[in-house]
Amino acid sequence: FRNVTGVQTCALPICVIGTSSSKAKAERLKGMGAEAVIDYKATPEWDQETLKLTGGRGVDLTVEVGGAGTLPRSFMATRVGGTIAVIGLLTGPNHQVDPMPILRRNLRVQGLYVGSTQMFEAMNRAIDAAKLKPVIDKVFPFADAKQAHKHLQSQSHFGKVVIAH
Repeated sequence: FRNVTGVQTCALPICVIGTSSSKAKAERLKGMGAEAVIDYKATPEWDQETLKLTGGRGVDLTVEVGGAGTLPRSFMATRVGGTIAVIGLLTGPNHQVDPMPILRRNLRVQGLYVGSTQMFEAMNRAIDAAKLKPVIDKVFPFADAKQAHKHLQSQSHFGKVVIAH
């Protein structure tokens, strides 16, 4: 971060700002290179904190895991013309979303869900070619799929929960 007129802002071309209510997860995120992690329980207006961290600009890309319940804050935390990738619905489906911020801020909102087998294979080729190493929290044998699901529901995981056969 660099200090611009008393405000800490990201000095890197790519800057990751994460959110978590877990101190342990926040430390792991920082250890993986996140510039900042905002505790969304201690700072319920995390969108405003994000704007402070970016000098009022907002982030280029928001990965939205909360769904409709947190989407309005993501609208405000994302820069004008930025992108929001909606990949989760942790807050549940029973929320209304006002589309006006999407129009006013010229946001691109992209839903990401399970793709085709071809898309999965292409993704895996790209991961292999780029030598990316996904963060895997825990691997369960297929016989323990119920325990894997319980582990996922506990929200104590950091990274992917894998069921192997």
